Amino acid sequence: MEFDLKFDYVKEDKRFNPDQYREIVKKYDKMLVDGTGLGHEFLGWMHYASSISQDFIDAINKKAKYFRDNFDTFVICGIGGSYLGSRAVIEAINGIYSQDKMKIIYLGQTLDSNYTTQVIDYLKTRNFCVCVISKSGTTTETSIAFRILKEMLENKLGKEKAKDAIVAVTDKEKGALRTLANREGYTTFELPGNIGGRYSVISAVGLFPIAVAGINIQEFINGFIEGEKMFGSDDIDKNPAYQYACQKNTLYKLGYKVEFAVTYEPRLAMLNEWAKQLFDESNGKEDKGLLIMSSVFTTDLHSIGQFIQEGSKILFETVLTFKNPNKDIEIPFDKEDLDGLNYIAGKKLSFVCEKAHQGTTIAHAFNGNVPNISLQIDKLTPETLGAYMYFSMKACAMGGYLLGINPFNQPGVEVYKRNMFHLLGKKGY
Repeated sequence: MEFDLKFDYVKEDKRFNPDQYREIVKKYDKMLVDGTGLGHEFLGWMHYASSISQDFIDAINKKAKYFRDNFDTFVICGIGGSYLGSRAVIEAINGIYSQDKMKIIYLGQTLDSNYTTQVIDYLKTRNFCVCVISKSGTTTETSIAFRILKEMLENKLGKEKAKDAIVAVTDKEKGALRTLANREGYTTFELPGNIGGRYSVISAVGLFPIAVAGINIQEFINGFIEGEKMFGSDDIDKNPAYQYACQKNTLYKLGYKVEFAVTYEPRLAMLNEWAKQLFDESNGKEDKGLLIMSSVFTTDLHSIGQFIQEGSKILFETVLTFKNPNKDIEIPFDKEDLDGLNYIAGKKLSFVCEKAHQGTTIAHAFNGNVPNISLQIDKLTPETLGAYMYFSMKACAMGGYLLGINPFNQPGVEVYKRNMFHLLGKKGY
């Protein structure tokens, strides 16, 4: 598995000096390994993959097979880390217009009545099953959606059969969803207490939905295990995840306050959304932190490309590419050539996209003086995707410590909830 990290595509940026970070990285790595730093109670993700038992994998695959054999539509009911990781993997591997027999639907990630009503109307004509994901069982968006879905299934199938169409991923012992699941007899999987939501894709939170989508979870787990090895060194010269964290920290100190997570593949848009939550929620605290935004090129070059090229120098780009496409198509010859494209007739579309990528990077990094970090992976598979996600988590953890903040909590998220509960008239708010 090839995983290569380069800083700037066309020119060397000497502002990043790894020697300035060498000792501090060793210090913070030791805090992560020993569990002595801020947020140490949420470090379960670091070695979770290598501790997964075969019995756990078999249990997930058994229930996933039951869902695939008996239903045609699968509803993932969750918000934030409870759905972003699995959706990122499912769309990256299966594509946006998947030919898989199981239709994947997302609910519980919004309070929009239009979207929710449209999904519910669609499900009325489908034979659907549900995975509800919530540690507490009281997350407003998810709980409202699940209340509706539960009622639909019970009215359609009866309570006894409805329970077989529901899986709950929640706390092992406590919470409203755990209480309901135990009472109703739902199949349950544990949401580990020492793993925060945005780091939880390697747990049942991600693994069960990914399995229902027909993706080999053992390969995905193997990628995480490989990531533990590839990105486990405390030596910045040997750990690309720490190089990435330190490069970002250097640019942040130089005044670049926005990072654009860029891909050239629409199927990776949700992977960037996952990265956006991971880094923004982890490191945006105490009036510090980079703002991570996501973008799909070449699409967005026709909207924000002008700003990137010549606008305020507040941003840098991190471009994720896979060298070998999983699928490709050849550009046909047209004898009239009215569009003037015969000069590339016979070429693969991936070839054209790669030249667009190279041309864009030269334009942004050299002409526009926009720093570019290039993350290059050989091919997109469940295994390489698992390694990339572990890479991101490790870089995020180190990045938070470099800022002097706790990368594993999210105190600011609670503010809007308190205001909303007060306005809704919830008791105690």
